[in-house]
Amino acid sequence: MTPYQPIFELTRGNIVESIHYGAYAIVDSQGNLLSSLGDPHHTTYLRSTAKPFQALPFIERGGHEHYALTPKEIAILCASHSGTDEHVETLLALQAKIGISEADLLCGVHYPFHEPTADALKKRGESPTPQRHNCSGKHTGMLAHALLRHLPTPTYLQNEHPVQESILHAFAEMCSVNPGQVEVGTDGCSAPNFAIPLYNAALGYARLVDPNLLAPQRAAACRTITHAMTTHPQMVAGPGRFDTRLMQATGGRILSKMGAEGYQGMAILPGALAPHSPGMGIVIKISDGDSTARARHGVSLALLQFLGALTPEESQALADLGPETELRNFRNLFIGFSRPAFRPTPTP
Repeated sequence: MTPYQPIFELTRGNIVESIHYGAYAIVDSQGNLLSSLGDPHHTTYLRSTAKPFQALPFIERGGHEHYALTPKEIAILCASHSGTDEHVETLLALQAKIGISEADLLCGVHYPFHEPTADALKKRGESPTPQRHNCSGKHTGMLAHALLRHLPTPTYLQNEHPVQESILHAFAEMCSVNPGQVEVGTDGCSAPNFAIPLYNAALGYARLVDPNLLAPQRAAACRTITHAMTTHPQMVAGPGRFDTRLMQATGGRILSKMGAEGYQGMAILPGALAPHSPGMGIVIKISDGDSTARARHGVSLALLQFLGALTPEESQALADLGPETELRNFRNLFIGFSRPAFRPTPTP
């Protein structure tokens, strides 16, 4: 039995040519499963969708106040940023406050996601540095967490390091799983990463934006992270990218954070759908990894429209991303559609 179902399709002429399989879960902050496709209890890695939770224990300990971080700097701790010059400038200012340098980062190196920035580096004959890595903000936050607690920094990525133990426990508590039930693997940036059921990840996202039932100190940290990400979406991703565009278009009502290999997390803030409506978490996994992100984008927008979370104007501003888009060939001739292959329904 596969945990995945047909979720997104591409047509050519009158037939479906390609199908992406996937699963999703929508859960409110009280733990109610509102809608799902496939197995909502399937366990899979969050990848970078876990980043807000990885920043949480640092914020909960008051690290942002200790180092006088701005909301913009907090946002980049939770980011898969595009490596633009603005991102690097923000990181340099942040690292100066903390007292670390690029040499302390153990995230590795890749060219910026932002193609004009990558092209400019190549034209100047410059190689990318760890600052341009999309996870450098997360690593900066982990180093700040270590220094805040007077812990060693060279080993900050080891599973048994107190920083990583704090992150694991905070993540597990937010998502209502036992820490021992979290499958821990190594992410592309060498940091520990977590696999849990889709339902629990969606619950964690709902609580992140609607933390009223959490302990006061954790609730305050959740609000700090939510505010930073939704007011500085350009730090969370970058120019033209889905997370940034969605949060900009919706003016802070929706939090969005992608992950690698076809994972997407979103959260609708409390009161965004109706007076007193609870916060809602949405997580999506596309089974084939969705290398172009076309399935994630289309499915995300379909689910937000299903919930009534987007105004007509917001849907129009994001229409080039989905839910349904026209496919055209190299002569700009219409050849078919990319579109969701399911119809969302409430859970009985």
